[in-house]
Amino acid sequence: MTIIDFHCHVAAEMCFPPSFRDGVIDNMAVAMRARGLPATKERLRRMHDATLQDPLCDQLVKEMEDAGIDEAVLLLPDFTYALKDGTHSIEEIIDHHKAVVDRHPGRFRVLVGVDPRWGADGIALFERAIVEYGFDGMKLYPPCGYRLDDKALYPFYEICAQHRLPVLSHIGATSPALDFEIALPIYVDRPARDFPDVDFVLAHGSVHYPDECAMLCNNRPNVYIDASGYEAPDGVAGLNRFFRRNINHKVLFGTDWPIFRLQGKQTNFVERLTAEGAFPAEMTQADRDLFMGKNAKRLLDKKGTGR
Repeated sequence: MTIIDFHCHVAAEMCFPPSFRDGVIDNMAVAMRARGLPATKERLRRMHDATLQDPLCDQLVKEMEDAGIDEAVLLLPDFTYALKDGTHSIEEIIDHHKAVVDRHPGRFRVLVGVDPRWGADGIALFERAIVEYGFDGMKLYPPCGYRLDDKALYPFYEICAQHRLPVLSHIGATSPALDFEIALPIYVDRPARDFPDVDFVLAHGSVHYPDECAMLCNNRPNVYIDASGYEAPDGVAGLNRFFRRNINHKVLFGTDWPIFRLQGKQTNFVERLTAEGAFPAEMTQADRDLFMGKNAKRLLDKKGTGR
């Protein structure tokens, strides 16, 4: 079985501004204190930042090998427009991802994010990443302050259509430093109609708004979901329910590494699928193969076949 992890990140502090990380830590502190556990923010910050110490993905590649994961898609969200406390520009972060890809030939694809509010400079930067660096699609993060149907994104979608590249978008909740209300899956409907040659992937679709995501996957030929986030409470059970919706040709395996790194390594996330009953008894091996890698390969292999 070929396994492609369609949802990974470079584990580096440069990719996640302090305000983004602080929001995550605030939620961790509330949860631990409610259970009577000692949890100073400083201690939680050290724990969290310890998961972001693999900037060249050497540890990730080792974990992929141990887990039998052949390839991973690195997602590069652009927080630099919305959160001004980051240490690097989006251009520097893009260059860093190119260094990671060059360091590990054949192991990574990159979906690159550029906030549409950077205007013409952002479009040029995105096109350079696609044409010169050979990156493999677009990563969007609407909680930073824009909707998927924002017309400012249409020049980016046009570039993806020209090169037959997928667009993956975060949907649902994230760090409390950002905006949840505009990260709704229904906002993909208009661009999915306007750009039928672009495949749109809704990240965390079996966890956040699963009914709406399933409706879109059932009725829009170019809308998919990735199942990252199943590591969360009820996530495996939710994934089992999602597999019963007859859209297994639209569901992609993803771990969101290193976001859940405190819960285990890549091999733990792969083994949980079987150990905790993610796959319904009636789910065929062919459908399991689609989920674990063939769906992702089908989308990624369209690259370069556009107009």
